[in-house]
Amino acid sequence: MSFSVTEPSGRQKLFAGVLVVVYALVTIMPLAWIIATGFKTPSDAIAYPPKVVFEPSLEGYVNLFTTRTRASAETLENLGEPQTWYDSIVRENDMVIVGPSRYGERFLNSVIIGFGSTFLSVFLGTIAAYAFSRFKVPLKDDLMFFILSTRMMPPIAVAIPIFLMYRELGLNDTHLGMILLYTAVNLSLSVWLLKGFIDEIPVEYEEAALIDGYTRFQAFYKVVLPQAATGIASTAIFCLIFAWNEYAFAVLLTSGTAQTAPPFIPTIIGVGGQDWPAVAAGATLFLLPVMVFTILLRKHLLRGITFGAVRK
Repeated sequence: MSFSVTEPSGRQKLFAGVLVVVYALVTIMPLAWIIATGFKTPSDAIAYPPKVVFEPSLEGYVNLFTTRTRASAETLENLGEPQTWYDSIVRENDMVIVGPSRYGERFLNSVIIGFGSTFLSVFLGTIAAYAFSRFKVPLKDDLMFFILSTRMMPPIAVAIPIFLMYRELGLNDTHLGMILLYTAVNLSLSVWLLKGFIDEIPVEYEEAALIDGYTRFQAFYKVVLPQAATGIASTAIFCLIFAWNEYAFAVLLTSGTAQTAPPFIPTIIGVGGQDWPAVAAGATLFLLPVMVFTILLRKHLLRGITFGAVRK
C-alpha cells in the first residue's frame, strides 16, 4: 500500500473541508445578521425571540438617509398622496421628510480621511523602508524599534496631549488633522512591513540598473517598486482598515466638519430610541468600500503575506 507523508488522506481532506465550512459560517454569521437587520422594520429588529424570517423593508435605509418629523393627520391630509416610494414608507409612520440626514457627509469624510491617510502612509513608508533596507543608517536597529514602539501605545494614552496640541494648531475637526494623525499612527506598520518586502528583493537588480546608466531614483522607481507591488498592496489594505474603522480619535477630535461614519452611526435615533435597522443599514454600507478595495487587491494580499516565506 502506497503512502505519502505530504499528500493528506481522504479523511483528512474531508475533516479540513468541514472545519473550513464551519469556521466560515461562524465568522460570516454576524455580518449576515447585520445585513438582514438593515432590511427589517424597527419592530422586527427588536423582536424576541429574534425573527429569522421576516418581510423585507427599506425603512432602515430611508431613515438612514433622511431626517423626519412627526406630522398630524391634518398635515398629512393636506400634503396629498406621497410622490415617491420613500415618502410612502415615511407616511406609514405618520411622519414626513424634512431633509437629508448627515450620513452621506460622514461617509464622504471617511473616504477622504481613510484613503488620504492610506496613500500618505504607504508613500512615506515605502521611501523610509527603502532607505532602511538599502543604506547604512546610523543606529538603524534602534530607530526601527522606536518606529515600531509608536504602534504599541494605546490611543487613549496620547489622546489628551494630541487634543491639546490640535486645539492650539487649529487642527481640531479638520480633514487635514485626521489625515496627519492616522498617517502618523500607520507609518510604523507601513515601514516595518515594507522593509521586509524590500529586503527580499535582490540588490543585484538595482546594481545592474545602475551599471546600465540608471540613476538611484530611476532604479528605485523602475526596478524596486514593481517588485514590491504585492507588499505595497498588502500594506495599503492594513493601513486602510485601521483608518477606516478608527473610533477613539474620531470621537475626541471631530464633531461636525470632519466627523467620520464610525462615531456617527451609533447616534442614529429613531422613534422611541435607537433605530437599529438604520444603524445596521449604515454599518452595511460602511463595510462596502473596504470590502471592494480588499477584493480588488486580494491576489496581491495573498502573495504579499507569503512573500519570502519559501526560498529556493
